[in-house]
Amino acid sequence: MDAKKLYEHLKMIQEPKGYYFNDDMDMTMPLIESLLTNKERMGYMACPCRLANGEFAADKDIVCPCVYREEDVKEYGACFCGLYVSKEFNEGTIEKKWFPNDARLRKSFFNDYMNHKKASAFTAEAFLFYRNVKTR
Repeated sequence: MDAKKLYEHLKMIQEPKGYYFNDDMDMTMPLIESLLTNKERMGYMACPCRLANGEFAADKDIVCPCVYREEDVKEYGACFCGLYVSKEFNEGTIEKKWFPNDARLRKSFFNDYMNHKKASAFTAEAFLFYRNVKTR
């Protein structure tokens, strides 16, 4: 399956549940591609923005859509990656806040990520750079 097909498939499943893909396709499609890369590497679609350890049992909470998505979308309008968002987020009727908003957490996330042996396809450096640029 390619990224466009996965996008359409997941969209059909998730939108009726109230979860939408971020309408910023420059952000969304690389995340979708990273899900496919993680599926190829590990056998499951681990969230590309969280540290996966490569063992499904240990990572099942971060298999996309992760168990944190619901609360993150409720509180921030977007999941941690910004892949799944609320309708209001895409419509611009709520403030776009990124999680985590604390620079210390971002630095910790980046350092943990870079020290991890089985890195996700979407690098933390690119992810954090993109989010910092988009929120300025």
